[in-house]
Amino acid sequence: MILNIVIIVLGVLVVVLGYTTINLLKKNEKMLEIIINQNSYIAEFSKQLEISDKRLQDVDSKGIFKADDEIGWIFDQIKVIQTNLSRFKVQ
Repeated sequence: MILNIVIIVLGVLVVVLGYTTINLLKKNEKMLEIIINQNSYIAEFSKQLEISDKRLQDVDSKGIFKADDEIGWIFDQIKVIQTNLSRFKVQ
């Protein structure tokens, strides 16, 4: 009698643990897919930052925008934004 109860309890325990393991595995796979997508996005964003930074430095080296006050101020603000964004580049 006791052996039957132990077998039933262990059977229920195996089913519950099996279900929770499969459930956690599915959640883990979803999170892994999200992480892969986010890494791709970050890598692409980093490339765009590098291209933008290089282009901004090329334009800035000519000194074209320093002559006009309004354009110069806006250009300086763009450089500040670019500098702040460049901190997030993937190394």
